[in-house]
Amino acid sequence: MSSEDERLGRFISSVTDYAIYMLTPEGTVASWNAGAQRFKGYQPAEIIGEHFSRFYTDEDRASGLPQRALEQAVQTGKFEAEGWRVRKDGSRFWASVIIDPVRSSSGELLGFAKITRDITERHIAQLELERAKEALFQAHKMEALGKVTGGVAHDFNNLLSVVVNGLAVLRKSGALAAEVKLLDSMELAIDRGVRLVQQLLAFAKQQPVEKSARQLSRVISSFEAVLRRAGTHHAVLALSLQPDLPHVLVDTTQFETALLNLVVNAFDATPPGGRIVVSTGTADLAREQVGTLPAGRYVTLAVTDNGQGMSWATRQRAIEPFFTTKGPGRGSGLGLSQVFGMVQQSGGDMQIESAEGAGTTVTLYFPALTSGFEAEASSQSETVLVVDDQPEVLDVTSELFRTLGFEVLSADSGEHALEVLERAPRVDLLFSDVRMRGMTGIELARRAVEAAPHLRVILVSGFAGQQGPPSSDGRLEGFHFMTKPYKLNDVIRKLRALG
Repeated sequence: MSSEDERLGRFISSVTDYAIYMLTPEGTVASWNAGAQRFKGYQPAEIIGEHFSRFYTDEDRASGLPQRALEQAVQTGKFEAEGWRVRKDGSRFWASVIIDPVRSSSGELLGFAKITRDITERHIAQLELERAKEALFQAHKMEALGKVTGGVAHDFNNLLSVVVNGLAVLRKSGALAAEVKLLDSMELAIDRGVRLVQQLLAFAKQQPVEKSARQLSRVISSFEAVLRRAGTHHAVLALSLQPDLPHVLVDTTQFETALLNLVVNAFDATPPGGRIVVSTGTADLAREQVGTLPAGRYVTLAVTDNGQGMSWATRQRAIEPFFTTKGPGRGSGLGLSQVFGMVQQSGGDMQIESAEGAGTTVTLYFPALTSGFEAEASSQSETVLVVDDQPEVLDVTSELFRTLGFEVLSADSGEHALEVLERAPRVDLLFSDVRMRGMTGIELARRAVEAAPHLRVILVSGFAGQQGPPSSDGRLEGFHFMTKPYKLNDVIRKLRALG
């Protein structure tokens, strides 16, 4: 070896910013410089004689990438690419790789010269820049769509007002029975129009909001019976609710509408035997980790299904008003846009994770309130669990207890009520119908009190049936009893009797 070759060899060996080493024609490492040792972690004695494919990820080795790289270098004179590589300790780095074939003067392949650079920081910076550009583009697009949508909604509202008032005049003019039926149908159509306008205004962030400090797991538990009625029998709806969440500022009605939209979409996308999970939790986010949200603590709501999933193109347009993948007459395309508008008005953001054939998860992020707000929000009244298998009765009774200042949870069966009691951190009062499909109210009360001895119970029924009439002191099997139909004052008197 000439003195010039020796100097070049010493220079290459001392370079620390680049991994420069030789490979045999088969891909075995034949030399190792200081740069390769520094960011790949191997001492020369550990790696010389080993195949260079050990630097590749399991996925790349399985796909045959190392061998293809050598073949391309031989065929085209060079292989150049970027990708993940693996250090000795198992950690990954983003590498820029060049492989050149080395030939003798007669053209015989002697091996390969390989140069690798660790460009992880540049790669991450580039990804963050692309993500920021995409977020800015989406924000501008949504802002423009919001302005157009808000204008259309306001104009449509004015038209609906004219029609509503016109129908009211027609009703007073003494319409015939057939005409009254027609007017009823027209008013139902108007109601649908009003709901569409509300969804448009929610997306445009022009819907009036009445935000209050709420604990989302409790709101969802109270709304659970409605969610289950909105589903289908072919898929299972499961709740995984964290009990001690921080409070957030939301408009409860708009939040419930958004959650219902997400669950209905999940059911529509889920095949028979599928599963939908509504879950809550917390997340500590770095700045712009989700959209443009600032760093801080957030309460999360996620709706996950194992359905058909969405393509990348569909995911990019999913929150646009009127965009839908459902068939004609099956959707307005306003569900996700209403969800997006609601969470934006609450100071949060929405993230969609989905792939074709791999299901979808929609996650909403709400800023968690500070401890000062928490203390104020936690000074709330007692919690009641209302149980009835008739949807109309369940909804009205739940609203009745809300007017009395209760935090309301609801269930449409005894079995469902036990699930709610198991999840809820504390329920003070059980208000249940006696005669229900499956488990009776009395059986529910027994099992509930056994699990939570502090629980007060009021059973209600128009007819106690086989369970027998209430005793002379107005109790049924030891539990307080009320007869249907009952009025607000009846409930108040019974609550006073409970103490």
